[in-house]
Amino acid sequence: MPAVGVRYIIDDVPAAVAFYTGLLGFTLELDASPAFAAVSRDGVRLLLSGDGSSGKRPLADGRRQVPGGFNRIHLEVVDLGSEVARLRAAGVRFRTGEIVRGPGGAQIVIEDPSGNPVELFQPQR
Repeated sequence: MPAVGVRYIIDDVPAAVAFYTGLLGFTLELDASPAFAAVSRDGVRLLLSGDGSSGKRPLADGRRQVPGGFNRIHLEVVDLGSEVARLRAAGVRFRTGEIVRGPGGAQIVIEDPSGNPVELFQPQR
């Protein structure tokens, strides 16, 4: 069966690779920088498409594909407070300022170097 992945539009592929592998525990699968890279973690394959990749070409109507939006990957963590402290110390940008708690657990949304959201989630136990 083919792998399932999520494609993120990236401004700087090497910076994205460093972010996902160095800070979020992803493993580098393929590095075709500066156009493309693929990283994986816990069965999630993240396709990082930069300038020069087929995944970032303009759409048929001429619109450019750009990073950002609100759809996001969701990564479970064991200790959200510790992860937040570690990532703040590393200078990571936070889209939501504080941890949000709900009936299923707690979450916070960070941004990769291109502004794509990544949700860190600690389930209620």
